Amino acid sequence: MRELYEFGCFTLDVAESRLLRDGRPVPLKPKVLETLCVLVENTGHTMDKSELMQRLWPDSHVEEANLSVNISQLRKALGENENGGPFIETVPKRGYRFVAAVTKVLIEPSEMIVREVTRSRIVIEEEETNGAGPTSTVGWPRSTSADAQFTPAHLTVTTRSAPKSGRHAILLAIPLILIAVITAGYLLHLKRERPATTVLRPSSLAVIPFRNLKADSETDFLGSSLADALTGRLSTTTALTVRPSAEVINYRNQPVDVRKVAQELNVDAVLTGTYFKEGDNLKITAQLTDVRTNQISWHESVDLKYGKLRGAADVLALSIAKALQLELAPSEVERLQQDEPHDELAYEEYLRGRFLMSTNNQLKAVEMLESSVARDPKQALAWAYLGKAYSVTASQYLGDGGKYYDKAQMAYEKALALKPDDPETLVLLANFLTEANRVEEAVPILRELTRTHPNYPFARWELSYAYRYAGALNPSIEEGERALQLYPNITGHVFNSYLYAGQYEKFIDTLPSRPDAYFVFYHGLGHYYLKDFARASAEFERAYELDSSAIVTHIGKALSLGIAGKNIQALDLLKAIDSRTQSGGGSDGEISYKLATAYAVLGDKPSALRKLRSSIDQGFFCYGYLISDPLTESLRFENEYLTLMEKARQRHEEFKRKFF
Repeated sequence: MRELYEFGCFTLDVAESRLLRDGRPVPLKPKVLETLCVLVENTGHTMDKSELMQRLWPDSHVEEANLSVNISQLRKALGENENGGPFIETVPKRGYRFVAAVTKVLIEPSEMIVREVTRSRIVIEEEETNGAGPTSTVGWPRSTSADAQFTPAHLTVTTRSAPKSGRHAILLAIPLILIAVITAGYLLHLKRERPATTVLRPSSLAVIPFRNLKADSETDFLGSSLADALTGRLSTTTALTVRPSAEVINYRNQPVDVRKVAQELNVDAVLTGTYFKEGDNLKITAQLTDVRTNQISWHESVDLKYGKLRGAADVLALSIAKALQLELAPSEVERLQQDEPHDELAYEEYLRGRFLMSTNNQLKAVEMLESSVARDPKQALAWAYLGKAYSVTASQYLGDGGKYYDKAQMAYEKALALKPDDPETLVLLANFLTEANRVEEAVPILRELTRTHPNYPFARWELSYAYRYAGALNPSIEEGERALQLYPNITGHVFNSYLYAGQYEKFIDTLPSRPDAYFVFYHGLGHYYLKDFARASAEFERAYELDSSAIVTHIGKALSLGIAGKNIQALDLLKAIDSRTQSGGGSDGEISYKLATAYAVLGDKPSALRKLRSSIDQGFFCYGYLISDPLTESLRFENEYLTLMEKARQRHEEFKRKFF
């Protein structure tokens, strides 16, 4: 006996283990297809998760996340039924139910039996009262007969004898053809009667840090980490612009006004979520709000063991793509569902490391990420972010900078060997190349990324950064503004292109207002250029109090001392940190240039020229800014200054010839 199940435009051939859409095969993994077979064979019945898992993995112990991933892939493959609803319905706290109308066809040499199942789509809303279970359960009663379970009692079964000849085959086909014609006519009538509607799918999405429902500092990192994981998966899809909220201070661990967030970030949809950890169990709930209709268009709850964090991100990313009806390329599908880690604790440490980087705790981030890759050396992104943590530590913090640069190079090589085309890894690598005097290598990588992923804001932001180093300020501002349009709250490197172009007030307006030493210093620097020295000094002092280990906050402290007329003390501070960066081999061209400007305004021309030379040698040849910066005006008539400017001009012109 051969069994076929028809629903919508699909035909499921159980014997041949294949699914057809309008006669064409639909590619599905074997276990995903097996999941569909079980659901369709039990059409109308709620299949408990435990029952499904027992059927699918009878001899193995697997987590529920595996089942959820299968369901997500099925929903994406099937799309919507003729009524605009899903084929597979989630029954809260229980499992899943196949809800589409199914026709079962049993084919044998001697007979054909056609049974059609029709019913209304059932939506169960479940409420909890005093810990009680669901208020009601709706479903079809099970039958001991394998055939009867597809046919409710009020339906009839039509059995026809098998054809004995071609003539009989034609006679048998006539009623079926008539049924098909009548059905098609009825559906066409419904289509004509129903007013045409155009479904406007969200084209832009903001991912808000998930909220911890239980006060627990040990799991607080998950809020932004889950949002980052989803952002990383979704932001590289060409059909969607994703604007994650990096304003963690404003949004983390508190309820948000979805409409206000959508207005601030200029998006069509907002993804919010909560999580709750109890013992080894973690419950994650997410929902997608379409702000144009002010309706929740999708929601999903994932229950899993705490150690299966990556599985949760896979499930949610695939479900969101399905809810948004995204048309994804195979590479984008692969990007949404990353490979499972070999060590779950390693993945947790990776998430913690990324969270620590977002709080500028770079040294602790290095420690956590080093532990992560030691446990599981096959995590490409863990290696990539370790490279980033190394390079930030080398360029912005005092210590053995040269050692950290070498380690960063090694970490990026490890990441690329594992995933050579990963957009996140390539963006981080390009940033490293720019700061390592290899901007000509960074630009082609970033240009290709902006071509293949035009809605990926971080690629454009890093391209703006690379252009800035080379002195292509207008293209830098253009790419930076395009990145900000895609993601208004983008952070990381400040928009120095405005500063270098002399747009000081605009530069200040683009800086985040959160109490981070790095950004507070740049607020002070912007006011310093505006000659608002009182406010500049206050910001410099505040930045130094927030973090006295960063090179830029030492520069700010020295400028503040200079404002107060304490030049000798200021120069002693500058020379101390300058000496430590030289011995450590750290800093980058842009940082070296800021040291040069501080020396210049404090009256130490030899040191200013020395750091200016270092800056250009390290790859910072922003020629237009260098020759017009008011802070280096005292150096204009020095012969060495003129020689250095010519060196910067030549490389700048060569860069323009090569890329523009």
